[in-house]
Amino acid sequence: MRALYAAATGMAAQELNVQVISNNIANLRTTGYKRQQPHFQDLLYQNLRRAGSSTSEQNTQLPAGLAVGSGVKTSSTARVMAQGTLTSTEKEYDVAVRGEGFFRVTMPDGRTAYTRDGSFDLSAQGQLVTRDGYLVDPGVTVPNTATSVQISATGAVQATLPGQTAPQQLGQFQLARFVNKVGLESIGDNLFVETAASGPAINGVPGTEGFGNLQQSYLEEANVNAVTEISSLIAAQRAYEMNSKVVTAADQMLSTTSQMFRS
Repeated sequence: MRALYAAATGMAAQELNVQVISNNIANLRTTGYKRQQPHFQDLLYQNLRRAGSSTSEQNTQLPAGLAVGSGVKTSSTARVMAQGTLTSTEKEYDVAVRGEGFFRVTMPDGRTAYTRDGSFDLSAQGQLVTRDGYLVDPGVTVPNTATSVQISATGAVQATLPGQTAPQQLGQFQLARFVNKVGLESIGDNLFVETAASGPAINGVPGTEGFGNLQQSYLEEANVNAVTEISSLIAAQRAYEMNSKVVTAADQMLSTTSQMFRS
């Protein structure tokens, strides 16, 4: 019976839906996290009678066809790249992006990764690094004698040094954006890498056309809305239960049919 298979695909789809929702909720406090949203598509149909087919020798046509669907599939779990709320941290090496753009990070294997998590620290050599020790690209080195560090909205990094009245220029942040940022691949640790779907990175200076600006001593929160996720969880649970009832009903119908043949 087709109903069993169709309902089974519905249960599998809602199970994956719950997995996505649970991951969003788990990352509610993850800096720079972008929530995922599953998308579904119906499966192939068996056309028993096609719409528009002839119904008589006088060329009358069938106004509506007879097609039986075979269920549902998950087509994608796309990232929602909307801006998250910026929260003050009072740490001078924390930086948030307001608007478009990703920080560039050099991985240990030489690859370039991209992130919205601007919770940076200094290495033992004074280099600006991520929480995992990956270098920020382009590199910025802060002298150990610096008394304070200022990061402007346009990404200029300056330090105040003893005995100097004017701040010293240390480096310049750059951001990367993508034609299709939803096509980026998440590799964990708040990092993304480019794919054929995302297109190559377009690099630029914060505050210029197409790029957001920076805000020092702030971090971007996850763009997860707890109320929305709980509502989606309840809806997914109800959909799963309804599909399970279809399986039970179809099983009872098959049992009834089997008993009729036995008597």
